[in-house]
Amino acid sequence: MTYDDLTRGVFPAMTTPFDDDGRIDHDQLAADARRLEAAGVDGLVPVGSTGESATLTHDEHIEVVETVIDAVDVPVIAGSGSNSTHEALSLSQRSADAGADALLLISPYYNKPEPAGMEAHYRAIADEVDLPQIIYNVPSRTGRNIAVETAANLASHENVVGYKAASGDVGRISEVARRTADEEFAVLSGDDGLTLPIISVGGTGVISVAGNVEPRRVSELVWSALEGEYDRARGIHQELAPLFDALFVETNPIPVNAAMEIRGYGPGNVRSPLTDLRPEHREALAAVLADLEEPEATV
Repeated sequence: MTYDDLTRGVFPAMTTPFDDDGRIDHDQLAADARRLEAAGVDGLVPVGSTGESATLTHDEHIEVVETVIDAVDVPVIAGSGSNSTHEALSLSQRSADAGADALLLISPYYNKPEPAGMEAHYRAIADEVDLPQIIYNVPSRTGRNIAVETAANLASHENVVGYKAASGDVGRISEVARRTADEEFAVLSGDDGLTLPIISVGGTGVISVAGNVEPRRVSELVWSALEGEYDRARGIHQELAPLFDALFVETNPIPVNAAMEIRGYGPGNVRSPLTDLRPEHREALAAVLADLEEPEATV
């Protein structure tokens, strides 16, 4: 597995399907993974925020990773972060043992470490677990930005290969890309609506929510931009913009789970304390999906 295989292109942040009793539907999960692979995505990211990792037990977490690995041949980047370094180390090592190709590590949440603590957290995992690792900055969920200096320092570690950027601050993201340009370290969008501008300042792809329901169009957007075809990329971005908005009208992954159900990819159940998409939002989302009218590959 090369560095580019893990950091270039479209990597859907997979949902975790649940049956009506709240149990993981592994058959649907495998079908989702195969459908996305058939649509041409470059890799898959199970058990991140979109996969409701916060409400999975550690055993369920690893079972999801194993199901996805068994279903596909594309790279699998397993979410394995935590606000506890000890817990993140355990999940990371178990994901590595399960056969994951790389790891996605959300920054510690709630306890809000200082920059020195943030760097020490990531270094501890990179030192102990010999897999490529992508650090994940999403301050809206964690309460703390990963400092640009911290990202730049971590980029020199041989196991830290990327930065998922979901701060909404393109200036900060651009600075991370500039500061790490001489390292084998990629910047990936973590916000579908900002993927195109992030690529324009040095990004190499997206860990995508929208890619669950529109994998072909998201792939066309990203690869058009990466190949310098910005007029085409802008056109696709404008087509998808209503979907990008609709998928975040309520807390992720509530809308994308509903979108999966509307598209016929199994029930859109979420685990408590999340709730079903409100009827008025579901109606608007269904209209957006109908306007796109992209039939997906079936497996």
